[in-house]
Amino acid sequence: MMKVLLSNVVNGCRVGSVTELGRHGNKVLEFPGCLLYTRCGSAPHLTYDVLQKLDTVPVGVQITLPTLAEQHHVVKDFQQGIGKFTGMEDFFLYCSVQDPAVREATGYNFNKGVSVWGAGGRIKLEVADFMAIQKAFRPDWYQCLCDGDTASADTSTKRVRKSVDRSLNFLDQCLEIHQKSQEMKGSEILGVIEGGDLLEERLRSARETCKRPVAGFVLDGFQSFAMERETRKNLLKAVLEVLPKDKPRIIHAVSRPDEVLEAVECGVDFFDSSFPYQVTERGCALVFPFSKRSHTDVCDETMIQGPDDSSQETTENQHCRGSIEDTRSQRTKFEMDLNDKEKYACDFRPVLPGCSCYCCQNHSRAYIHHLLQTGELLARVLLMMHNFHHYFGFFAAIRESLHQGTFQELKAMVTQRTK
Repeated sequence: MMKVLLSNVVNGCRVGSVTELGRHGNKVLEFPGCLLYTRCGSAPHLTYDVLQKLDTVPVGVQITLPTLAEQHHVVKDFQQGIGKFTGMEDFFLYCSVQDPAVREATGYNFNKGVSVWGAGGRIKLEVADFMAIQKAFRPDWYQCLCDGDTASADTSTKRVRKSVDRSLNFLDQCLEIHQKSQEMKGSEILGVIEGGDLLEERLRSARETCKRPVAGFVLDGFQSFAMERETRKNLLKAVLEVLPKDKPRIIHAVSRPDEVLEAVECGVDFFDSSFPYQVTERGCALVFPFSKRSHTDVCDETMIQGPDDSSQETTENQHCRGSIEDTRSQRTKFEMDLNDKEKYACDFRPVLPGCSCYCCQNHSRAYIHHLLQTGELLARVLLMMHNFHHYFGFFAAIRESLHQGTFQELKAMVTQRTK
């Protein structure tokens, strides 16, 4: 049976591990930590062999339901689960309802279920449909079906209450099917905390979910665009005070470095790694510092570039389908834009001097810029390798800082880039 071992709690930050995970009880997840983000069951742009070239790949993998839901009949016929089907059977698999790299289309959930968007368009999932997919996939953990459509600024109080009621109802139905299913014997269900930006509803959702026999909790709807930073921080602190200490807490779509550190301070355990993917998609490289021992020869001019204000358009799909977050207008100060011809066409330094990843050890900024300008697929492969390597190293640095009592120094190093 899964065990949560807390090594220490430092000013609200939890550090420890979840042990005896997986169908054979031989997996361990350290926290604070992140899960490997995947699309269609594999790391974006990377083959399995290339993924193995990364030094610090997380044991836990996030399977995104929208990218795989249309293939669930094939997986069912395969009869060996999504891990074996995708070649990821050596990892601990967690299945999320939505894709954290995609802004969920609003207004398409309904009383009996929710909508996800696959390659062929809208997929309506009622509880029976959702659980049939989970039976075919057989993940180690899976997020319960939930109504998280409360991120819009004009969401009414009535709609937020309905989202909590629906999510609790879905949880009860999923638990009933889960407990009767032989296929789900090796899987654990995670309850979802909804409630938008209303403290009363967040607490009601948390308290009611705690009454159900769930293995852990998913904190949904805390994305940057959904609420102000201070509101998110206050809600997280209040909700996490209610949740039991011996069960893991996962948050979705809060993966920017400064936001991660704030959530860690509130007591969140696990994060997705969709941020490196989004950075890669816009042709950028993560360069923010998290260690005094590395990257010291990178000047501030190349370290951080502000958001590109020249393009403020969003990629909202006019056909009601969720789409990957906009590339240009969402660029952050944690990354370097290698599309910039003036700066990088003749810059033959590594992407990030001092970085030990394959990309930085073998290629230059000028080469990556060239690949981006010529539309070569290799550009995203190399950037994805670097960005995952850097991001996973960031989480290792968080854990190390909590053990050594230097978390505030790490936070100052990272957050100074946003001022």
